[in-house]
Amino acid sequence: MFTSRIAARHAYIIELGHRRLTFYRKVCGEDRLQQIVTTNPPKPILRVVIENVRPEIDGGRFPITRTPGESIVVSADIFADGHDVVDAAVEYRRDSERDWQRAPMELITNDRWEAEFRAGDVGNYFYRLRAWVDGFKTWSRDLAKKADAGQDLSLDVLTGAKFLAAAGKRASAAADANKLNILAGRLGKIAGADAKGAVASSEDEDLIALMALYRDRSADTVYEKELRCRVDRTRARFSAWYEMFPRSCTASAERPGTLRDCAAQVEYVADMGFDVLYLPPIHPIGVTERKGKNNFTTPAGSDPGSPWAIGSKEGGHKAINPELGTLADLKALREKAERHGIELALDIAFQCSPDHPYVKEHREWFRSRPDGSVQYAENPPKKYQDIYPLDFETAHYAELAEELKSVVMFWVAQGIRIFRVDNPHTKPFAFWEWMIGEVNSKHPDVIFLAEAFTRPKVMYQLAKLGFTQSYTYFAWKNTKAELTEYFTEITQPPVSDFFRPNLWPNTPDILNEYLQKGGRPAFMARLVLAATLGANYGIYGPAFELGENKSVREGSEEYLDSEKYQVRVWDRNDPKSLKTLIRRLNAIRRDSVALQSNHTVQFHPVDNPQLIAYSKASEDRGDKILVIVNLDSVNRQMGFVDVVLKEFRLAAGESYEVHDLLTDKKYVWQGSRNYVELNPAVLPAHVFRVEILR
Repeated sequence: MFTSRIAARHAYIIELGHRRLTFYRKVCGEDRLQQIVTTNPPKPILRVVIENVRPEIDGGRFPITRTPGESIVVSADIFADGHDVVDAAVEYRRDSERDWQRAPMELITNDRWEAEFRAGDVGNYFYRLRAWVDGFKTWSRDLAKKADAGQDLSLDVLTGAKFLAAAGKRASAAADANKLNILAGRLGKIAGADAKGAVASSEDEDLIALMALYRDRSADTVYEKELRCRVDRTRARFSAWYEMFPRSCTASAERPGTLRDCAAQVEYVADMGFDVLYLPPIHPIGVTERKGKNNFTTPAGSDPGSPWAIGSKEGGHKAINPELGTLADLKALREKAERHGIELALDIAFQCSPDHPYVKEHREWFRSRPDGSVQYAENPPKKYQDIYPLDFETAHYAELAEELKSVVMFWVAQGIRIFRVDNPHTKPFAFWEWMIGEVNSKHPDVIFLAEAFTRPKVMYQLAKLGFTQSYTYFAWKNTKAELTEYFTEITQPPVSDFFRPNLWPNTPDILNEYLQKGGRPAFMARLVLAATLGANYGIYGPAFELGENKSVREGSEEYLDSEKYQVRVWDRNDPKSLKTLIRRLNAIRRDSVALQSNHTVQFHPVDNPQLIAYSKASEDRGDKILVIVNLDSVNRQMGFVDVVLKEFRLAAGESYEVHDLLTDKKYVWQGSRNYVELNPAVLPAHVFRVEILR
């Protein structure tokens, strides 16, 4: 039926053409018709179809993301009418370059073609697809078939000679043109006298390369969209974050810590193996409507307030809280961190306290309530009287947007290249696309982490618009089914082509029920999951390594005595600290190529719902990691893991060694089904390196 529809359509088109030609003859006359045809010759017929291109984000509206050296696999359905040989290539270039590089595509199956190339240095790239009917390859293929059938090749060989001669005319190099003309002459002389010689000539690799170089490109089909790829620096793909409040870097709550005190803790952070030190807002904190301990609305005189209530008479978003120090102190902290292999990240929270200079100087940037007062932030029934949201629908949006961009650029000028952005989902998408684009156009190495605990499509949209990394729902995914479903979604295309997850088991805002009730085993299990499921992960410390798990009340995820509202004194030398396990996991991550990306996550069946098993492998399968975690924080769990052997390139029944990188114990397993047992009170996880015994 489908074939008959095509035939009918072709017949209709031919008939329509005849009708139009008759009409033009009557109206214009034969001479005028010939003039029109000569002046406006018909365009070449493009016989090849290119469709279902992957990766292509929202029809090419947004770029895919990679880091230097990462693979970009492009695939598409490519086909043409008839039986001629079709060929295709992916072309790619940096946005600052004019010339395209080319990666040949290969036919995989059922007209699905695929090519691979590598991301280059940091910057923006374009890629597109080109496909064509290859007359020379079609001739060569058919010539060989006719020769095998013993048919006369006289005319076919002459056809080939014409192909070579035409390519010789297109050749830009004289030597190539001469070679093609000589070969064309030889084929013409052979004609049907030497069938084997003619076939051998058509299959000569040098000739095939020359014909490809100088083929006729006038009828090539080029995909109508130039697709984009944003290449970010390697830390966008692989990083370990540590969040710390500078004012709690102190031995006494009576003397809040400073940036210099924070600098004294750099060795502590470095010893655990983190490479990003993230500081909550370091700006002046408002006094009006300041919150007290545990978010009380009646603070004591000594309560420092929330760092997210930004702005006071000491300044706003471009100032440092005088109690923390100065720009010189920040520079000293940054430089010391860099000497220890750590990059400093700052918080960007586009909101203001009632005392922020913007409120007085730019009242038009804020919404008013019916009584004329400024509208404070609300998330009913919660009220945040100490925070005024900015009005992005103001008539003065252009001035507001430029000012906010200048805030980011100010801190970039201070040497900061990583920003954690607070609640980006409460600001317009268009603003972020513009602002991030402006910053990255001048500083493509700047990384933006979106703190967007919101609906999935909103989180994904922010990633498409330019956010380099994003928080996730990991903190609330605690069962095997939840973890398996969620990480299958976010680590595979199309989501993985634009969305980079950053996994946090806790934050100053999130102390989930699992951590509250599970105690130390729960913290260990969540740490292993975060550090191995995600190439990017982070913890809010020292609350995490010290097992802080008391909530302000039953059913709440707010910490009791939260650092958001008061200075905390931490005993970083507490023997119950998880810092030794953290140090070991971060060392494993640094030594394992497999754990430095997410694209090979594979879940392995286990016959116990309390045990989850998954693997990651390097691209060449030289590094293979198998992780098994007991999700039950109370009971010993055991079961059989059905290892997906093909992920490790193992044959059925083959023996292999699994080396637990946490305990240094080694076991020999055979085949797919193997027994595991994990006691959460001791260590709730295995992190195995799989070694083939040969």
